[in-house]
Amino acid sequence: MSAAPAVAAFLARAAAGLRPEPPGPLDPTANPRGDHDVEPDVLDAALARPPRLAAVLVPVLARPDGVTVLFTERAAHLRDHSGQIAFPGGKIDPADPSPLAAALREAEEEIGLDRAFVRPLGYLDHYLSGTGFLVTPVVGLVRPQAPLHLNPNEVADAFEVPLDFLVDVANHALHSREWRGRQRRYYAIPFGDRYIWGVTAGIVRNLSERLASPAQR
Repeated sequence: MSAAPAVAAFLARAAAGLRPEPPGPLDPTANPRGDHDVEPDVLDAALARPPRLAAVLVPVLARPDGVTVLFTERAAHLRDHSGQIAFPGGKIDPADPSPLAAALREAEEEIGLDRAFVRPLGYLDHYLSGTGFLVTPVVGLVRPQAPLHLNPNEVADAFEVPLDFLVDVANHALHSREWRGRQRRYYAIPFGDRYIWGVTAGIVRNLSERLASPAQR
């Protein structure tokens, strides 16, 4: 599918499936997705203290051969989650007026993406990580001519994956590895030599669900 029809189809699915506003912490419909989707016992640990609020930008771009999603590879020297595939984002600061503002600020800091090139489309469900972060994913349509300037202190690389590949559940796998003395299961979406897993893969799965037609949900 060429860019124009693909973008039109994506925008229609986004308008129908994304949340127009971020779910609030007291919103009864805000039951978060999370690591507990596949490891139920991590929920008690994640909720043992008030969650730390974070936001990420899920950047969608219209390319000549279709719609893609932009990911980053975290710098190898970082203390937390070094080398992992992620969306631009981080903790919501007290000065951030909204999750959207936090996601756009983090995208500017990490990959030099000017917020003027981003059209916010809506929100996915909260994602609660096993480490206690409550993440609000913001989906935004990024103008393809937007220049990027990667911050080497935080990001080693940026790359794009076709949206059609990401939302095809046939490409989603359930993997496991040893962590803190026991086997832990997690979602993974391998793409070539890229390994999208954990929180990022969980957010992609929610994107797939939100973009599905009502009959597929």
